[in-house]
Amino acid sequence: MTGVLEGMDVILTYVVEISTVLMEMAGICVLVSTAVKCFYGWLKKTDRNIRLDLGEGIALALEFKMGGEVLRTVVVREWRELGILGAIILLRGALTFLIHWEIKNEKKEQMEKAARQNSILAERED
Repeated sequence: MTGVLEGMDVILTYVVEISTVLMEMAGICVLVSTAVKCFYGWLKKTDRNIRLDLGEGIALALEFKMGGEVLRTVVVREWRELGILGAIILLRGALTFLIHWEIKNEKKEQMEKAARQNSILAERED
């Protein structure tokens, strides 16, 4: 019975480690692709709001990275490791919260700017 449990523990450890690496790789891919896309848009001077796109990409990348950290807590063996992982998760959670707050404010500013432009156009038509 002990051998079966040890075998299952080894399998769980490998599955969690592989899943953690995949989650973190996904976060890195999202971050790099978003950065390249936004940099290209900045070079081309597109009309799109690059800051908003970049913020959303960073937020999504952080979500993947935080998912990897949460998975890593499954195989933690010591309290010290758990404390470190908890601190990392808290920091990434705070960053994600701040980025989402910035995205919300940026969208609000865009809507207000569009409304002002529409009212100016409506006044000119009258």
